[in-house]
Amino acid sequence: MTRTRTGTRAPPVDPFGGYFAPDGPAEEPYGIADVASARWWFEYLRWGFEEDLYTYQQPVQHRTGTRVTVAGREMLMMSSYDYLGLIGHPTVNAAASRAVREHGTGAGGVRMLTGTHELHRKLERNIARFKDTGAVMTFTSGYLANIAAVTGLVGPRDRVLLDANAHRSLVDGCCLARVPVSRFAHNDLASVETLLEQSAGDGRTLVITEGVFSMDGDLCPLPELIELKKRFDSYLLVDEAHSFGVLGATGRGINQHFGLPADAVDVWTGSLSKAIPANGGFIAGSRALVYYLQHVAAPFWFSAALCPADAAAASAALAVIREEPHRLSDAHRNAEALRAGLQHLGYDTGVSQTCIVPVILGDDEVTYRAARQLYAWGILVSAVVAPAVPRGAARLRLCVTAAHSDKDLDETLAAFKSLLPHPDVARVCV
Repeated sequence: MTRTRTGTRAPPVDPFGGYFAPDGPAEEPYGIADVASARWWFEYLRWGFEEDLYTYQQPVQHRTGTRVTVAGREMLMMSSYDYLGLIGHPTVNAAASRAVREHGTGAGGVRMLTGTHELHRKLERNIARFKDTGAVMTFTSGYLANIAAVTGLVGPRDRVLLDANAHRSLVDGCCLARVPVSRFAHNDLASVETLLEQSAGDGRTLVITEGVFSMDGDLCPLPELIELKKRFDSYLLVDEAHSFGVLGATGRGINQHFGLPADAVDVWTGSLSKAIPANGGFIAGSRALVYYLQHVAAPFWFSAALCPADAAAASAALAVIREEPHRLSDAHRNAEALRAGLQHLGYDTGVSQTCIVPVILGDDEVTYRAARQLYAWGILVSAVVAPAVPRGAARLRLCVTAAHSDKDLDETLAAFKSLLPHPDVARVCV
């Protein structure tokens, strides 16, 4: 039996032959669901259970927040997307409850047929006003919004230039659209420009990036990307899943952060399950764009409409963001305090600038064991490994919210300080 340095059995060898390694192929490995990969996953999961390292899918009892109950035990939640601390807000809860009483629990159909309710139209007007765009269309998830945007706008005769760190939903959208894809180095403007200089033939070129990247917490260079897309007569799509409601003086997103008008970007997509405490996603842009996509985007035609409670909750959350602007400053102050504290301890927080604060440990097993130790100490933190991040870039992904107290942050930093004597953790810290 193979043993690691720590004396535990090593995880199974990756059957993909390093496919996910940083210097491996740029495209995603579609079609790997064969017997070899299935066997690897089952063996990998068995190893995780045997080593007591599987901390995923822990059922949270009652509602989530900064303190949650797991298996009857109170724990500090440090990996929630609830950036503004709005889950459980009385105004949001009341709106959702009222929507269920008045409209029931489901929309009863797809948007194009019988599923459009007045709550959907109200939410879309509210998002358009908040984002300062001509129109908005909503979906049951941000994932579907990205699928709809990409498949509705490009096809085999076009091309997509996609950031290397773009979310899987954007990659899947490109796959479904059967559009040729070129991945540019993450946030590398020279790489984008080189690709734009290559002729697209008769088709369109769509550049795709994200406002805030979900694994590193860094921002896209939006002003420079807008300049490039104008210069080369291409189009720009920005996924604001992790920046909508969080960035900018009033939470309008990354364009407000940089002092740019919303219409400088052709297509906005976003989520209603992060800073907005509901479910759903949206596409925002010009009226012409939205009206067109309403009639050609498959998820709008063939997927059930957003349920009334989520639509009402999202609208109420937008009102709370306007009425309680301190939540934005609280979230960013807490993120900066945690990031600075971790860096002082010697941890690598990468290029984080936002409420997403990664602790990059590199090795998968070290990361699993750190997450398990934190879990034992009552702190719930997500371990993220390949293929979600490149091989060798495994990390604990912390998400800071406006609702975290100084006590919560002190408790978290004390736990990470207690991890330092572990030789594997100490090895990757300064």
